[in-house]
Amino acid sequence: MWWLLRDEELHDRVLKLTQKIDLLTERIKEMSAALDALKVQVERNTQVDQSAITLIQGIAQQLQELKDDPAAIEALSNELQASADALSAAVSANT
Repeated sequence: MWWLLRDEELHDRVLKLTQKIDLLTERIKEMSAALDALKVQVERNTQVDQSAITLIQGIAQQLQELKDDPAAIEALSNELQASADALSAAVSANT
């Protein structure tokens, strides 16, 4: 029963509770910052996914248009290989 505690004991308990609340508040702020960073990363990933979808659809369309032109298909293949090589190098360099 808290009302039977001496003033000093009550003060100590209030101080401990205040410290715990401060610690929890700080952790909530840290978690909030981490959540905000995660939201940003999810948005970036979504944009990259959409870009990849657009790229693949464009390649499919080009292949459809070039289906009767083997030389043009080979040129497109070479272009795609060069892009893939550049992307692979960028990923390897972590850029």
